Amino acid sequence: MKKADAYKMYFNKDYLMGPNSVRLLEEMLEKYPLEKGMRVLDLGCGKGLTSLFLVKEADVNVFANDLWISATENHTRFNEWQISDKVIPIHADANDLPFAESYFDAVVSIDSFHYFAAQPHFFEQKILPLLKPEGVAIIAMPGLKEEIHGKEPEVILEWLDGEESEYSLYHCRDWWLKQIGQSDDFKVLMDFDLESFDEAWQDWFLSRHELALHDEEFFKKGIGKYLSTVGLVIQKV
Repeated sequence: MKKADAYKMYFNKDYLMGPNSVRLLEEMLEKYPLEKGMRVLDLGCGKGLTSLFLVKEADVNVFANDLWISATENHTRFNEWQISDKVIPIHADANDLPFAESYFDAVVSIDSFHYFAAQPHFFEQKILPLLKPEGVAIIAMPGLKEEIHGKEPEVILEWLDGEESEYSLYHCRDWWLKQIGQSDDFKVLMDFDLESFDEAWQDWFLSRHELALHDEEFFKKGIGKYLSTVGLVIQKV
Protein backbone atom coordinates (compact mmCIF):
# COMPACT_ATOMS: atom_id res chain seq x y z
CA MET A 1 0.00 0.00 0.00
CA LYS A 2 1.21 3.49 -0.81
CA LYS A 3 1.60 5.98 2.02
CA ALA A 4 -0.93 8.25 0.34
CA ASP A 5 -3.63 5.60 0.78
CA ALA A 6 -3.65 6.30 4.52
CA TYR A 7 -5.15 9.72 3.70
CA LYS A 8 -8.01 8.52 1.48
CA MET A 9 -10.62 9.92 3.86
CA TYR A 10 -9.52 13.37 2.66
CA PHE A 11 -9.62 12.61 -1.07
CA ASN A 12 -12.96 14.35 -1.57
CA LYS A 13 -14.35 17.66 -2.76
CA ASP A 14 -13.95 19.23 0.67
CA TYR A 15 -10.16 18.96 0.52
CA LEU A 16 -8.93 18.34 -3.02
CA MET A 17 -8.48 21.38 -5.27
CA GLY A 18 -7.13 19.56 -8.32
CA PRO A 19 -5.21 16.39 -9.21
CA ASN A 20 -4.39 14.71 -5.90
CA SER A 21 -1.41 16.60 -4.51
CA VAL A 22 -0.73 13.91 -1.90
CA ARG A 23 -0.09 11.33 -4.62
CA LEU A 24 2.23 13.73 -6.41
CA LEU A 25 4.08 14.66 -3.22
CA GLU A 26 4.61 11.02 -2.29
CA GLU A 27 6.29 10.37 -5.63
CA MET A 28 8.47 13.46 -5.31
CA LEU A 29 9.63 12.41 -1.83
CA GLU A 30 10.33 8.88 -3.02
CA LYS A 31 12.69 10.36 -5.58
CA TYR A 32 14.17 12.98 -3.22
CA PRO A 33 13.51 12.26 0.48
CA LEU A 34 13.65 15.03 3.06
CA GLU A 35 15.53 14.66 6.33
CA LYS A 36 13.78 14.58 9.70
CA GLY A 37 13.52 17.97 11.38
CA MET A 38 14.04 20.07 8.26
CA ARG A 39 12.33 23.46 8.00
CA VAL A 40 10.12 23.32 4.91
CA LEU A 41 8.00 25.89 3.10
CA ASP A 42 4.90 24.27 1.60
CA LEU A 43 4.23 26.87 -1.08
CA GLY A 44 0.67 26.77 -2.38
CA CYS A 45 -0.48 24.30 0.26
CA GLY A 46 -4.19 24.64 -0.55
CA LYS A 47 -6.25 23.15 2.25
CA GLY A 48 -3.22 21.67 3.92
CA LEU A 49 -3.12 18.04 2.80
CA THR A 50 0.46 18.30 1.57
CA SER A 51 1.46 19.88 4.88
CA LEU A 52 -0.20 17.01 6.75
CA PHE A 53 1.69 14.49 4.62
CA LEU A 54 5.00 16.31 5.12
CA VAL A 55 4.59 16.30 8.90
CA LYS A 56 3.39 12.71 9.21
CA GLU A 57 5.56 11.01 6.60
CA ALA A 58 8.73 13.14 6.47
CA ASP A 59 8.69 14.40 10.09
CA VAL A 60 9.62 17.94 9.08
CA ASN A 61 8.56 21.35 10.37
CA VAL A 62 6.30 23.14 7.91
CA PHE A 63 5.36 26.70 7.04
CA ALA A 64 2.11 26.18 5.12
CA ASN A 65 1.56 29.09 2.74
CA ASP A 66 -1.39 29.72 0.46
CA LEU A 67 -2.97 32.76 -1.19
CA TRP A 68 -6.48 31.38 -1.81
CA ILE A 69 -7.03 29.68 1.57
CA SER A 70 -6.78 31.73 4.74
CA ALA A 71 -4.26 30.99 7.46
CA THR A 72 -7.10 30.83 9.98
CA GLU A 73 -8.98 28.18 7.98
CA ASN A 74 -5.86 26.05 7.65
CA HIS A 75 -4.95 26.57 11.31
CA THR A 76 -8.34 25.14 12.27
CA ARG A 77 -7.64 22.04 10.18
CA PHE A 78 -4.12 21.66 11.57
CA ASN A 79 -5.57 21.74 15.08
CA GLU A 80 -8.12 19.06 14.15
CA TRP A 81 -5.32 16.93 12.70
CA GLN A 82 -3.22 17.52 15.85
CA ILE A 83 -0.22 18.81 13.90
CA SER A 84 -0.39 22.49 14.86
CA ASP A 85 2.84 22.14 16.84
CA LYS A 86 4.63 21.25 13.59
CA VAL A 87 2.90 23.57 11.10
CA ILE A 88 2.67 27.37 10.92
CA PRO A 89 -0.11 28.58 8.59
CA ILE A 90 0.68 31.61 6.43
CA HIS A 91 -1.46 33.65 4.03
CA ALA A 92 0.80 35.41 1.53
CA ASP A 93 1.43 36.03 -2.16
CA ALA A 94 4.28 33.99 -3.65
CA ASN A 95 5.65 37.21 -5.11
CA ASP A 96 5.96 38.79 -1.67
CA LEU A 97 6.79 36.07 0.84
CA PRO A 98 7.51 37.28 4.41
CA PHE A 99 10.51 35.09 5.17
CA ALA A 100 14.18 35.67 5.90
CA GLU A 101 16.78 34.74 3.32
CA SER A 102 18.48 31.34 3.74
CA TYR A 103 15.65 30.27 6.07
CA PHE A 104 14.42 26.98 4.60
CA ASP A 105 16.02 23.60 4.05
CA ALA A 106 13.43 22.96 1.35
CA VAL A 107 10.65 24.66 -0.57
CA VAL A 108 7.95 22.24 -1.68
CA SER A 109 5.36 23.32 -4.25
CA ILE A 110 2.81 20.77 -5.45
CA ASP A 111 0.20 21.65 -8.09
CA SER A 112 0.68 25.40 -7.65
CA PHE A 113 4.04 26.58 -9.03
CA HIS A 114 2.65 27.21 -12.53
CA TYR A 115 0.22 29.82 -11.18
CA PHE A 116 2.88 32.27 -10.06
CA ALA A 117 6.29 31.23 -11.40
CA ALA A 118 6.10 31.58 -15.18
CA GLN A 119 7.58 35.07 -15.35
CA PRO A 120 11.31 35.34 -16.13
CA HIS A 121 13.71 35.15 -13.17
CA PHE A 122 10.98 34.25 -10.66
CA PHE A 123 12.80 31.22 -9.32
CA GLU A 124 16.13 32.99 -8.99
CA GLN A 125 14.65 36.12 -7.42
CA LYS A 126 11.80 34.78 -5.26
CA ILE A 127 12.57 31.17 -4.33
CA LEU A 128 16.33 30.73 -4.37
CA PRO A 129 17.02 33.43 -1.72
CA LEU A 130 14.77 31.61 0.77
CA LEU A 131 16.86 28.43 0.62
CA LYS A 132 19.84 27.62 2.76
CA PRO A 133 23.00 26.61 0.89
CA GLU A 134 22.37 23.09 -0.48
CA GLY A 135 18.66 23.55 0.19
CA VAL A 136 16.27 22.20 -2.42
CA ALA A 137 13.12 23.21 -4.24
CA ILE A 138 10.82 20.24 -4.90
CA ILE A 139 8.23 21.10 -7.54
CA ALA A 140 5.41 19.15 -9.20
CA MET A 141 2.93 20.95 -11.45
CA PRO A 142 0.52 20.28 -14.29
CA GLY A 143 2.01 20.80 -17.71
CA LEU A 144 2.29 19.54 -21.26
CA LYS A 145 4.13 16.59 -22.75
CA GLU A 146 5.40 18.98 -25.41
CA GLU A 147 4.74 22.61 -26.30
CA ILE A 148 1.67 23.04 -28.49
CA HIS A 149 1.17 26.79 -28.18
CA GLY A 150 0.17 28.17 -31.55
CA LYS A 151 -1.16 24.77 -32.65
CA GLU A 152 -3.57 24.03 -29.83
CA PRO A 153 -6.09 21.22 -30.34
CA GLU A 154 -9.64 22.54 -30.21
CA VAL A 155 -10.44 20.22 -27.30
CA ILE A 156 -7.81 21.92 -25.12
CA LEU A 157 -9.24 25.38 -25.78
CA GLU A 158 -12.75 24.08 -25.19
CA TRP A 159 -11.63 22.51 -21.89
CA LEU A 160 -10.38 25.87 -20.66
CA ASP A 161 -13.40 27.74 -22.05
CA GLY A 162 -11.15 29.70 -24.40
CA GLU A 163 -9.30 31.30 -21.49
CA GLU A 164 -5.91 32.15 -22.97
CA SER A 165 -4.61 33.27 -19.58
CA GLU A 166 -5.41 29.85 -18.09
CA TYR A 167 -3.91 27.97 -21.02
CA SER A 168 -0.75 30.06 -20.86
CA LEU A 169 0.03 28.44 -17.49
CA TYR A 170 0.62 25.02 -19.07
CA HIS A 171 4.10 24.24 -20.37
CA CYS A 172 6.33 21.23 -20.94
CA ARG A 173 9.35 20.27 -18.88
CA ASP A 174 11.87 21.69 -21.37
CA TRP A 175 10.06 25.04 -21.34
CA TRP A 176 10.29 25.22 -17.56
CA LEU A 177 13.98 24.35 -17.59
CA LYS A 178 14.65 27.16 -20.05
CA GLN A 179 12.46 29.57 -18.09
CA ILE A 180 14.20 28.82 -14.80
CA GLY A 181 17.50 29.18 -16.63
CA GLN A 182 21.03 28.36 -15.62
CA SER A 183 23.14 29.90 -12.89
CA ASP A 184 26.21 29.24 -10.79
CA ASP A 185 23.89 29.66 -7.79
CA PHE A 186 21.74 26.55 -8.37
CA LYS A 187 21.64 23.26 -10.21
CA VAL A 188 18.80 21.08 -11.45
CA LEU A 189 19.17 17.69 -9.78
CA MET A 190 16.16 16.02 -11.39
CA ASP A 191 13.60 16.74 -14.08
CA PHE A 192 10.97 14.21 -15.11
CA ASP A 193 7.28 13.63 -15.82
CA LEU A 194 5.55 12.05 -12.83
CA GLU A 195 4.30 8.46 -13.03
CA SER A 196 1.46 9.26 -10.61
CA PHE A 197 -0.23 11.52 -13.21
CA ASP A 198 -3.10 9.14 -13.93
CA GLU A 199 -3.77 8.19 -10.32
CA ALA A 200 -3.72 11.82 -9.16
CA TRP A 201 -6.26 12.81 -11.80
CA GLN A 202 -8.47 9.78 -11.07
CA ASP A 203 -8.64 10.75 -7.39
CA TRP A 204 -9.71 14.23 -8.48
CA PHE A 205 -12.46 12.84 -10.73
CA LEU A 206 -13.71 10.59 -7.92
CA SER A 207 -14.07 13.61 -5.61
CA ARG A 208 -17.09 14.66 -7.75
CA HIS A 209 -16.13 18.30 -7.31
CA GLU A 210 -17.86 20.44 -9.93
CA LEU A 211 -14.54 21.30 -11.55
CA ALA A 212 -13.47 17.66 -11.42
CA LEU A 213 -16.57 16.64 -13.36
CA HIS A 214 -15.71 19.21 -16.01
CA ASP A 215 -12.14 17.93 -16.22
CA GLU A 216 -13.30 14.31 -16.41
CA GLU A 217 -15.57 15.13 -19.34
CA PHE A 218 -12.63 16.47 -21.31
CA PHE A 219 -10.28 13.66 -20.35
CA LYS A 220 -12.85 11.38 -21.96
CA LYS A 221 -12.49 13.55 -25.07
CA GLY A 222 -8.74 12.96 -25.09
CA ILE A 223 -6.99 15.92 -23.45
CA GLY A 224 -4.95 13.58 -21.25
CA LYS A 225 -2.69 12.65 -24.17
CA TYR A 226 -1.40 16.23 -24.25
CA LEU A 227 -0.92 16.71 -20.49
CA SER A 228 1.69 15.67 -17.95
CA THR A 229 2.80 16.48 -14.43
CA VAL A 230 6.21 18.13 -14.50
CA GLY A 231 8.62 17.29 -11.67
CA LEU A 232 11.71 19.34 -10.80
CA VAL A 233 14.24 19.15 -7.97
CA ILE A 234 16.59 22.14 -7.86
CA GLN A 235 19.39 22.66 -5.35
CA LYS A 236 20.95 25.89 -4.20
CA VAL A 237 24.72 25.79 -4.55
